[in-house]
Amino acid sequence: MGPKRPPLLLILLLFFVSSCTAQKPAADRQPAVAGSFYPAARGDLDRMLTDLFSRALPSGGLTDVIAIIVPHAGYVYSGEVAASGYNTIDRTKEYDNIFIIGPSHNVGFEGASVYTAGNFLTPLGSVEVNRELGKQLIRASRVFSDRLDAHAAEHSVEVQVPFLQHILSKHFRIVPIVVGANSPETCGMIAGVLRPYLNSRNLFVISSDFSHYPAYNDAVRVDKATAGAILTNSPDSLMATMERNARAGIPNLATSLCGWSAVLTLLSMTAGGSGHKFTLVQYKNSGDSPAGERDRVVGYSAIALSEDRTLKAKETFSLSAGEKKTLLSLARRTVEEYVLHGSVPEIDPATLTGSLRTPCGAFVTLNEHRQLRGCIGKFDADEPLFKVVQLMAVASASQDYRFSPVEPSEVRNLQIEISVLTPLRKIGSIAEFELGKHGIYIKKGTRSGTFLPQVAQETGWTREEFLGHCAQDKAGIGWDGWKDAELYVYEAIVFGEPEG
Repeated sequence: MGPKRPPLLLILLLFFVSSCTAQKPAADRQPAVAGSFYPAARGDLDRMLTDLFSRALPSGGLTDVIAIIVPHAGYVYSGEVAASGYNTIDRTKEYDNIFIIGPSHNVGFEGASVYTAGNFLTPLGSVEVNRELGKQLIRASRVFSDRLDAHAAEHSVEVQVPFLQHILSKHFRIVPIVVGANSPETCGMIAGVLRPYLNSRNLFVISSDFSHYPAYNDAVRVDKATAGAILTNSPDSLMATMERNARAGIPNLATSLCGWSAVLTLLSMTAGGSGHKFTLVQYKNSGDSPAGERDRVVGYSAIALSEDRTLKAKETFSLSAGEKKTLLSLARRTVEEYVLHGSVPEIDPATLTGSLRTPCGAFVTLNEHRQLRGCIGKFDADEPLFKVVQLMAVASASQDYRFSPVEPSEVRNLQIEISVLTPLRKIGSIAEFELGKHGIYIKKGTRSGTFLPQVAQETGWTREEFLGHCAQDKAGIGWDGWKDAELYVYEAIVFGEPEG
């Protein structure tokens, strides 16, 4: 007698369980160009990367690099230039995230697709994708999506991952982003969401080749102009340069910058600010490779973006207790002399410290019995701080349209507060606005208005209420007017007379 067969129900149940286990969906992103753009075997890839870094340029003394622009062609053509770019980053640093942003070569769409389905696989192993952060970006703006087709065959992001695996000594997570933008406006929207992450805790890898298919000498000329525009840190300059290149009638020039949307996104994050510096690290084109030809080439540049400590040092402005006391005394003398005698005291700049002679914007606020009596200021840093304080003290006492001019009998009851301002910085998202730390300046057409940082503490408003009141009450553009207006932030050194 043969073995007893299990019941049919048990067979079906075992089949169902084993089938569900075996058919677990493969969420990790599989290599699409291993074996074509770079070797598919781990040992071969390791050896090629070691060789590329041995021939690449050293860092050149660059420090505090927070972004690099590197090529994404086959390693035999562009790998040395890419390695030179990667040589500028800190190999021992533990980054919060590495954003890899490349253009879409295969799928047409408007926006940016973040890979959130799983991790990234290469012949060197698996790299963790910060899926939760990717989902946060998608929730933050409709310009982001998680469409998988944008990543399936895309090489611009994939080819960067082995470089990171080869040189970084600590665990890292990536945020893979493929940009399908066809307009600068879309790049600006993407930049607005990403801008808060552009700091020393993260690294941005911008993937782009330069000119496509002109002859060698034409490529050198075109690529020099394009790189020069990027170094100016101006999105407008980059777009104008690309347009000039396109109109120049250069034979076989298909594009000046295939990843222009990714590069423009980076420039849209940095333009208008300070404390950043672009540096050209290396340039070559495919004609410089033994595998390339010179009558039809593709250009490659490595460019590093670093935090400029010299610029940041210049941005750091402080006032000593004695300097604050001097400014408050000057403001009071100015108000008294102007209200009582119609004149302004003359000050010898040689008697003042360098900080008081530094051009700065400032507001002067007058309070009477803890009630606002006048407040006027200026943002432009075109005059010495002591002079601005004098001018604003006079304006607050006599030109604030909300109040009648200060009377002589009121002067002794005034309390004076001064807010010395840092330069305005344009923001692309309210995520960059820190309530209580930043003042806001809203501009829409010819209308504008501002609230100083301390208004948040005085009112207890939320961020949206702060912006709504400023748009409605100060700029006169309605409660929601800030949503499509230009937004600028600034900080203030605030000090005042003691209440007596």
